[in-house]
Amino acid sequence: MEELPQDSIQSQIIHKDKRDLVSRDNRETVGDITVKNPRMTCRSVDVFYGEKQAIKDISLDIGNHEVIAMIGPSGCGKSTFIRCLNRMNDTIDGCRITGEIKLDGIDIYDKNIDVVPLRAQVGMVFQKPNPFPKSIYDNIAYGPKIHGLAQNKAELDEIVETSLIKAGLWEEVKDLLEHPDTGLSGGQQQRLCIARTIAVGPEVILMDEPCSALDPIATAVIEDLIDELCEQYSIVIVTHSMQQASRVSQRTAYFHLGDLIEVGPTAQIFTRPKHQLTEDYITGRFG
Repeated sequence: MEELPQDSIQSQIIHKDKRDLVSRDNRETVGDITVKNPRMTCRSVDVFYGEKQAIKDISLDIGNHEVIAMIGPSGCGKSTFIRCLNRMNDTIDGCRITGEIKLDGIDIYDKNIDVVPLRAQVGMVFQKPNPFPKSIYDNIAYGPKIHGLAQNKAELDEIVETSLIKAGLWEEVKDLLEHPDTGLSGGQQQRLCIARTIAVGPEVILMDEPCSALDPIATAVIEDLIDELCEQYSIVIVTHSMQQASRVSQRTAYFHLGDLIEVGPTAQIFTRPKHQLTEDYITGRFG
């Protein structure tokens, strides 16, 4: 078989990869925002801090037993958006939210909704580990106690052990449960916070850059844990690491200056994005 000249091969590759990308000026979301049997649905969500609009007309479904990654430059609105999902923005003076967000078909912004059980159903793991200044045991037991999830000490012990096992921490701390959490490493503290979130029986776990303060080894442990947890929970993760998003998520949503630019299967977003802004970001033109 005759070998093609190198310039001919290059021209074929370029032609094959040529795509008509959506213009940078078009800020309508590209891709399918819906999933079958969603755990959460968000429609036409706007967030304002005073007169400043932080996110604009966001519509997106969160699927059952999936990891969806939120990526984009700093200040693009991804953290603001996930804080809407369990009403954490309620704690910010001057923050106003419009639109509709439902969990299992129920509007979480309905005036009759109690945010305390809501934040148990939709738990949050923050950027830096924030364990309580208590023993390891009491960190996990605190939530089940206040939510009345254990009738006696034996049930509470079981919740603590099960939560630590799910967080991949039990073998490391089972003999240290009455010790303060200050003796744990940063990665262990973050897994303790994940165990604390799991202990109250959430349906959705929100993770706002959970590995940004951790070293690569601790990060790898958390990423493996996320892969295991998505079998039981829906997980929404905000990350500045595109490599991390590609490793842990099944779907990815790209935010830019308050707009949801593109959403789709993670492999497609990172290899064949449909919007020029998405391609600009993943190829390092800005961000």
